[in-house]
Amino acid sequence: MQLVFATHNQNKLKEVKAVLPTHLELLSLTDIGCYEDIPETANTIEGNAVLKATYVKEHYGYDCFADDTGLEVIALNNEPGVYSARYAGPENNAEANINKLLLNLEGKEDRTARFKTTIALTSNGVTNLFTGICDGEITETLRGEKGFGYDPVFQPEGFVETFAEMTLHQKNQIGHRGKAIRKLIGFLSK
Repeated sequence: MQLVFATHNQNKLKEVKAVLPTHLELLSLTDIGCYEDIPETANTIEGNAVLKATYVKEHYGYDCFADDTGLEVIALNNEPGVYSARYAGPENNAEANINKLLLNLEGKEDRTARFKTTIALTSNGVTNLFTGICDGEITETLRGEKGFGYDPVFQPEGFVETFAEMTLHQKNQIGHRGKAIRKLIGFLSK
């Protein structure tokens, strides 16, 4: 089975390929020649995932799944949320996003947060949603060299390591994207 994952992000692609069954051929946006910016204008994580998956199906004809992920920090009224990638501005700069997050959390005792990923699968004229959530907290300093985005400051509940200190396998076992992908795989296996 051939499916498009609506991303150019090689880190996300690597995470997803690591958990997909080998009978699924995963194509990226680059593989299908889609280089335009797909609009992410929804005000929810779910809405952005649906927009991206639907766009690929309508413009390129491929069955597609797309994800959107947000980091929701309780003390910041669930910010950055749907704006996680652009928290510090439209450049999608992870370092700037983390710096803004840590600055906004200065002096706050409650550092609880959660990562939420929603995957929208558009196939056979129907769109299905799969959500994965990982609870944790924001550390006061960056720790670890692995991962991407907010991984160096997100410590999952029950662990002493941040996502950036874990192997890809460990992160996929407990992480938000891994949980959502396993739900997608379960659906595709039916």
